[in-house]
Amino acid sequence: MQANNQDSDRRLAGIIARFIAFSAKHLPDDVLSKLAELRTEEDSPMAKTIYDAMFSDLEMAASLSRPCCQDTGILQFFARAGTDFPLIGELEACLRDAAAAATRDAPLRPNAVEFFDEKNSGDNTGTRIPWLDWEIVSGSDLDLYLYMAGGGCSLPGFAKTLMPLEGYEGAVKAIFDQIVSYGVNACPPLLVGIGLGGSVDTAAKLSKKALLRFIGTKNDNPKGAELEQRLGAALDGIGLGPGGFSGKRSVMAVHIEQAARHTATIAVALSTGCWAHRRSLVRIDKNLNWTLLSHKGGSL
Repeated sequence: MQANNQDSDRRLAGIIARFIAFSAKHLPDDVLSKLAELRTEEDSPMAKTIYDAMFSDLEMAASLSRPCCQDTGILQFFARAGTDFPLIGELEACLRDAAAAATRDAPLRPNAVEFFDEKNSGDNTGTRIPWLDWEIVSGSDLDLYLYMAGGGCSLPGFAKTLMPLEGYEGAVKAIFDQIVSYGVNACPPLLVGIGLGGSVDTAAKLSKKALLRFIGTKNDNPKGAELEQRLGAALDGIGLGPGGFSGKRSVMAVHIEQAARHTATIAVALSTGCWAHRRSLVRIDKNLNWTLLSHKGGSL
């Protein structure tokens, strides 16, 4: 039995290592489709040149089997695990093994630096890294999201709690102030994730989970969906354009996730994804068969 468990652990780690490597080299279908749409809307020579370079980069990444961006980020996983998935207890160890293997084989740039010691592990593992966020549900499948959080797209991130009199207008102002100040660092066009809640930890987590939603989905509250649309149009008006070199569009989408708040607080958080938004989703069943849900026809 122990040998069988070890074999299953190795199989799961191998699947996830290949999943990481694939995700570093291929953007998800929804991101590719949105970039192609935005490309057609730009008419300035500079914007067209930047988009041409982006798609040329993606073609070379696929043909040469190399990451599409040299910053392969800090590996963040969001697991939606069924209670009957057989390797729940081994998942964290499998993720660490997979991160080290993918760093070697993909290859990935080693990015995990320990606080205080200022030491790079060399294999993208470290204290609480790869990051793992859990959601336990009924069933036997594991839905595993991977997000490669690069340094540039993490720079605009922030979370703060507002005085209640600042209202939702204060949240919108904080978002605009941050995008105007730091958005260019995240390699536009951006995917903007916004979290709203009663405390900074809740808002920050929701802003990151907002980046996991597929482009084209809407907030489940009609008022939230309307705010997503209005914020997207207004942020486009800033004119960051592809690569931050100016253009008609600044964002691929704005996604908002919310939690009920305390009567006296409004917390807002912002997370951004760059044009090379490496967010992937794989479903693994109890027999360790896998299905890529973010890349139709993709193979591990």
